[in-house]
Amino acid sequence: MSPTTPHPDPDSHPDSHPAPGLDRGSRPAPPAVVTGRGGTRGVLFAMCLALVLVVASVSALNLALPDLGVDLAATNGELTWIADAYTVALAALVLPFGAIGDRVGRRNVLVAGTFVFGAASLAASFADSTTPLIAWRAVMGVGAAMIMPGTLSTITAAFPPEQRAKGVATWSGFAAAGAIVGMLAAGALLEQFSWRSIFVTSAVVALVAAGAAALLAPDTKDPEPHRPDVAGAVTTAVAIGALVLGIIEGNERGWTEPLVIGAFVVTVAAFAAYAYLGLRTEHPLLDPALFGIPGFRAGAVTVLVQFLAVFGFFFVGLQYLQLILGYSPLKAAVALVPVALAVLPVSQLTPRLMRRLGMKAVMATGLLLLCGGLYVISLLDADSGYPPFLGGLVLAGLGIGLSGAAGTAAITGSLGRGRQGVASAMNDTTREVGSAVGIALMGSVYGSHYRSALPGTLEQLPPGAAHSVRDSAAAGLHVADQLGPRGAELADGVKDAFMDGLSASLIAVCLVVLVAAVGVLLRAPHTLPTTDD
Repeated sequence: MSPTTPHPDPDSHPDSHPAPGLDRGSRPAPPAVVTGRGGTRGVLFAMCLALVLVVASVSALNLALPDLGVDLAATNGELTWIADAYTVALAALVLPFGAIGDRVGRRNVLVAGTFVFGAASLAASFADSTTPLIAWRAVMGVGAAMIMPGTLSTITAAFPPEQRAKGVATWSGFAAAGAIVGMLAAGALLEQFSWRSIFVTSAVVALVAAGAAALLAPDTKDPEPHRPDVAGAVTTAVAIGALVLGIIEGNERGWTEPLVIGAFVVTVAAFAAYAYLGLRTEHPLLDPALFGIPGFRAGAVTVLVQFLAVFGFFFVGLQYLQLILGYSPLKAAVALVPVALAVLPVSQLTPRLMRRLGMKAVMATGLLLLCGGLYVISLLDADSGYPPFLGGLVLAGLGIGLSGAAGTAAITGSLGRGRQGVASAMNDTTREVGSAVGIALMGSVYGSHYRSALPGTLEQLPPGAAHSVRDSAAAGLHVADQLGPRGAELADGVKDAFMDGLSASLIAVCLVVLVAAVGVLLRAPHTLPTTDD
């Protein structure tokens, strides 16, 4: 092992942190060190495997939602919580566990997280109702929060400067394509086994990821750790959890219910407390002043909005393929492979495009392509079939590849090597908060429009059957099947209601992505300042 020569601290660049007090945690960057048996390739393999485990678990269960709706009699709201409990826990805790990893060793926390994740996943496979399943999904999210921060920060800390951009781009590509990998694996399992097999397989992969990280990755840490920012950890966790609670329960209970209003009030208060306390803490968990760096802010918004759109789309889009087109779980997963085929090569080309065209142009173009792809899909009806869906999918995939890699590069490139732990934590947080809010937002918009668009003939059904139809489209089609020839009209009505909900949810997210693209065009810097690392 040959440590590289320490470089001047890039944080000293005058354009890197224009806001006063931003360098409170700055110090000379540690030298890049690569250890383990596989060199940089081994590090990249181990970290990307752990990353795919985390990301795949966000999306894989989406394929099983129709089965869960029938098997566990889950409502649309309960299905949203089953999908989102994992993501909420991950988003709320990724910053605190990132800070713990900086103190005790990122690989140590990552490996411990794989065991928590694996044990919870195995326990979830025995759930016999929605409540324990939601609870175990939340514990899986805790394990994922222990795993996630160490993946990118290990790559950026261990890779030499000339290889770092490619390592980050590869990481970003797997972060997006990992969702497809998870769905393909889940689809293959569901062809032969029940939804419980997804959790058993996840537990096995967690053990493999633990072994790969222990053998191939260096245990990097902050050489001068600071006192933990407990207030920052609590306020960010409360804010994220309350926001998602308000969105999901607002759809289920009504937006004027005291619980919903209270959740949004708590969200605003917690975020305000985070900003107030963070600006007055010597070493905050995530310095609010970092958002004064234009490139950092633009990258964070881009990544957050991209993941909000992508994982919200997966939540409803997979149900379109299965319930409307009648695809099997595996065929539905394969139908989304074009996204990965677009994302991976485009993300590898993004560093070159950023050098030629500038960061602003690449990020904004990516967001506009993503918006355009989702809008195309929003125009479909129950008889459109797969080809127009594919067209929108490819367009969105190109946008995901550009915006994801460019946004990640903007976050990590805005800070010097000595602060890559902070950059990684921010990148992870924006991704997971975006995923959690996207699932909650699209699930809620879809659910409310689905129920309101159901046919009036629903009242002619027995109360129990009508209740099942209102609960979810999967349950509604199951009731229609049980009615035999008399159920054809009900099935058509359920499908039309589903498409109404799908279109409304996609339009809502398109508006969010479009606003973000305009913001990037107006406020993001053309390029990042050059750093000496």
